[in-house]
Amino acid sequence: MNEQIRSLEPSALWNHFADLNAVPRPSKKEERVIAFIKAFGESLQLPTYVDEMGNVIIKKPATDGMEGRQTIVLQSHLDMVHQKNSETVFDFDKQGIEMLVDGDWVRAKGTTLGADNGIGVATIMSLLASTDIAHPALEALFTIDEETGMTGALSLKGGLLDGKIMLNLDTEADNELTIGCAGGIDVTATGSYPAAAPTAGTAFTISVKGLTGGHSGADIHLGKANANKLMNRILHTLTESYTISIASISGGSLRNAIPRESVAVIVCNADAAGKVQEAVAQLAATLKEEYQTTDPKLSISIEPSSMPDSVMDATFQYKLLRALYACPNGIYRMSPDIAGLVQSSNNLARVVVANGAYSVQCLTRSSVDSEKYDLKSAIAGAFELMGATLEYSGIYPGWAPKPDAPIVKLMANLYEEMHSGHAHVNAVHAGLECGILGTNYPDIQMISFGPNITGAHSPDERVQISSVQKFWAYLLETLKRIPNNN
Repeated sequence: MNEQIRSLEPSALWNHFADLNAVPRPSKKEERVIAFIKAFGESLQLPTYVDEMGNVIIKKPATDGMEGRQTIVLQSHLDMVHQKNSETVFDFDKQGIEMLVDGDWVRAKGTTLGADNGIGVATIMSLLASTDIAHPALEALFTIDEETGMTGALSLKGGLLDGKIMLNLDTEADNELTIGCAGGIDVTATGSYPAAAPTAGTAFTISVKGLTGGHSGADIHLGKANANKLMNRILHTLTESYTISIASISGGSLRNAIPRESVAVIVCNADAAGKVQEAVAQLAATLKEEYQTTDPKLSISIEPSSMPDSVMDATFQYKLLRALYACPNGIYRMSPDIAGLVQSSNNLARVVVANGAYSVQCLTRSSVDSEKYDLKSAIAGAFELMGATLEYSGIYPGWAPKPDAPIVKLMANLYEEMHSGHAHVNAVHAGLECGILGTNYPDIQMISFGPNITGAHSPDERVQISSVQKFWAYLLETLKRIPNNN
């Protein structure tokens, strides 16, 4: 299937993308892709450096006649989000992504595609390997672990880069020029609870599946269902009418992905089993109607299960369900200054409860640092009341927009010239590494752009072929027009 990809244009870019996608590259397990990129730079006999964290920097001199232009930093991240459909048999640690062409789109077979940010990486590789593309001096910066903490960007030291302009290739709409982004913080609530042996009764497994999912920042405004919230609503509703004991809950996966699935095991009185099944079926019909637009494939089922070894203490169960209900999820506040921009949000990303221990994981975002911490406190308050221990990690700053920067004006004017329409110059409610990188390189101009990518962080991820061609031509023309050093 991947041979189809290699025949697409621009050929160099798609071939590098296919080579990259043959290398497993989950966040925090980037050893193989770091070695791959390092070997690539060395094979071109270009200065190649790997820092202590694993970020890779490759430098290429300007082509003839471009030596006096400002040096450009081209930046993308090496890791990708690993998500697959429940029925897909796939080992991300061992297999390369299986890609296919679907009309004007490239997608993967039941998994995430890795276009986020593999297309950016492949684009930079194409420029580094080129012999006939005019460009100023280039500094390629390949960071690691962007998707689960941005630790690569956070650890990058000052003084390694000389560039005056940074082109980040991690935007997912080809008519957008991104000049600002949200910061984030990971909030984790953990603890233990008294578990008890279940009394005689009937056990069931309740499953919530088929949700659309997506990027927990860029897609948070779309009102998509969150599997953890739906499961909690089901369990809470059951407890209002029936005596049930919850044995376990497992929902969501990654902090930056809207949860698509959740599974819970419960025990109820045998004489109420039929009514419990009916109640779940009725609630399933209600939820399907509520989310028919955003999540048309929502599936909720209740099936007989083997009796679990233990269930939650009733007092803990009461507190947990209400804390999860109280936990903010989705949009917290819209920007009062930029129309249509989410300013602050939270993603209730992961809920795991079993065998006397629990963990709840959130990703909180805001373009206003003070509001980010306010939202963090609101989440913490819900779980502190049930006795949880709160931990905060993965803190990164936002990126303040500078709409008057020369590179912004250059690229906005160029877009209008090439496409007879205005580019959408905006800020995004997602984490980009620019805000972090700017802390050690405060004088560098930054802008982010890229081709059309939809469904990032989900198995529905795809990238548009014609848009990649548009993006590639736009980038090459941008490089030609980079101004001289002052």
